[in-house]
Amino acid sequence: MSDPVIAGGSPVRKDYLIFGSPDIRQPEIDEVVAALKSGWIGTGPRTTAFEDAFRQYSGSRFARAVNSCTAALHLTLLLADLKEGDEVITTPMTFAATANAILHARGRPVFVDCEWPTGLIDPGRIEAAITPRTRVILPIHLAGRACEMEAICDLAQRRGLLVISDAAHAIETRYKNRSVGAIGDAACFSFYVTKNVTTGEGGMITTEKSEWSNMVEVLALHGQSRGAWKRYSDDGFKRYEVVAPGYKYNMTDMQASLGLHQLARVEESLRQREDIWARYDRAFKDLPLLTPAPPQKGTRHARHLYQVLLDTARLCVSRDEFQNALHRENIGSGVHYVSIHLQEYYRRTFGFKAEDFPNALKISERTLSLPLSPKLSDEDVNDVVAAMRKLCSYYVARRSHAK
Repeated sequence: MSDPVIAGGSPVRKDYLIFGSPDIRQPEIDEVVAALKSGWIGTGPRTTAFEDAFRQYSGSRFARAVNSCTAALHLTLLLADLKEGDEVITTPMTFAATANAILHARGRPVFVDCEWPTGLIDPGRIEAAITPRTRVILPIHLAGRACEMEAICDLAQRRGLLVISDAAHAIETRYKNRSVGAIGDAACFSFYVTKNVTTGEGGMITTEKSEWSNMVEVLALHGQSRGAWKRYSDDGFKRYEVVAPGYKYNMTDMQASLGLHQLARVEESLRQREDIWARYDRAFKDLPLLTPAPPQKGTRHARHLYQVLLDTARLCVSRDEFQNALHRENIGSGVHYVSIHLQEYYRRTFGFKAEDFPNALKISERTLSLPLSPKLSDEDVNDVVAAMRKLCSYYVARRSHAK
């Protein structure tokens, strides 16, 4: 096997393989052009059509489109009516937006450790973290794997708490034959550029509560009365009322134009990612790393992120050094995530120490996400495999020579 670039060798590929490059096809492009020609590029009929399509796909009673999953989390936590200092239990193994939204809604994030190696919130640790100030349990379906929603919802019902899911990675995720978007009080989805369905930027709130659905429509567009976006329709101008101090969180028809076609082929895309996932599993089974655990019985994994956990002891290298070496091979990758309790603001504000959440710390130091997209060609996948095998061989050999 040839030397890696960091040891003077040549990269596995000439052009750079971007991590998370979106799979945009002609139907999306045509729909965006049609929206531009229609003159209606803000919130309008295509956004409504996308909401309806997502509602049907998720099996939820209501679906409301917004401009990001962060906005979705913020609005649902506002609807939970948190008072200053009310607590929201979640796990630190997530993106900062989860905890930031809790703070924006006047709440206080209370972390419990995640499970090893999945990174999902450990349901066995939640009850011990409940206090008289607890109002919400916020599970995160990390990488597309479903949390143990039955245990979480049973606990929430018994203790009088709300359940709001961070489902940013979980568009296709099913738990006991139900979309995670139809479980609990609300779920928040992301259509960011790297997601399985992308609108560039965008999000969706699903809920079974009609009053929450109605208020999301109001709060997402400056607090204007429901249907205010229709005031410039062909039916003539309609006066609206500002009924709450809302936000500028609405999705546009430009974004929805992408989403309509992305969602229409989401199951086809899932099958393609499953094929790549299986190829990675076979190729990496003998390497000094841990591949993703299979989905739990009775669930469906959305296959959003293919995360490996590097055996940094056997490789004699840090995750960051390994990722840089992979970059030098012209293979892009991601880190999902460095735990929130390790981030400077949360350390300073809440006094967290690295060892407070040992599983989250362990994952933070080892996790690496590899390219996973229906856009990848067979050659792209082969290059990822070749680069990973090359680097693992190199670092294992270095460890042996160092003894």
